[in-house]
Amino acid sequence: MSKLHLVFGGRVTDPQTLEFQDPSKLDVVGIFPDYATAEKAWRAAAQKTVDDAEMRYVVVHLHRMLEPDA
Repeated sequence: MSKLHLVFGGRVTDPQTLEFQDPSKLDVVGIFPDYATAEKAWRAAAQKTVDDAEMRYVVVHLHRMLEPDA
């Protein structure tokens, strides 16, 4: 199985948490086949909002969620 990674972000209620203000307005950057590609996409998305402390982008390891015991 591929080690899929999801990159998304949005406005958070507190810059030190991952509680998104409005989940319906999340910016889904995409799903990527490996961490290196996902990290590159994450960096590009995060760089666009570097001056906005309330915007947060993350990389989610989908493969860990799909097969938690692996």
